[in-house]
Amino acid sequence: MRWILIFAAVSIALAPWAQKQALASEWGCEVLLCAASDNPSWHSIATCLPPMNKLISAMKRPRFSWPTCPDGGSGKPGYERYADCPSGWNPAEAENNGDRIGRSDLSRCSRVVNECGQGRWNRFGGNSQTAEGVTRVYSGEHSCTYTEFMARPLRDKPYYFDIRDDTTKTTSRYFFDLQK
Repeated sequence: MRWILIFAAVSIALAPWAQKQALASEWGCEVLLCAASDNPSWHSIATCLPPMNKLISAMKRPRFSWPTCPDGGSGKPGYERYADCPSGWNPAEAENNGDRIGRSDLSRCSRVVNECGQGRWNRFGGNSQTAEGVTRVYSGEHSCTYTEFMARPLRDKPYYFDIRDDTTKTTSRYFFDLQK
């Protein structure tokens, strides 16, 4: 009988915590479902506005922690600031990392252009800028090869969840934004 009373007392003491955990998990699952909605995005779904606006507001508070959805197999989302480079271009580091020594910021796209077979030669070497904002860095004087650099495009939806489908054993990535 004594153990039953102890168990009952512990259950009563933990009930508010368990309820809070269940509500947080429910909110996390709402966030996951809304964030994964692509067509239309969560912005156009009336039932998604309250949980997503709650998330955006909560992110401004100190010690914010992402609501999770254990049933959805997802924790906090990832973040990718930059979109893929255009076809034929590769991600490249920024020209000057400044104070960020040792950190790679792949904020540019680059490609090597070889015009040697076309009879085009740069007589001066150095750099030049195109009208489209592409910088050309020549290999040297009298060179017909150069490297082009351009700003890497930013993602309009930089956050993502990777969601695993247990049936097909595949993972799909769902990008979303947190703009009100």
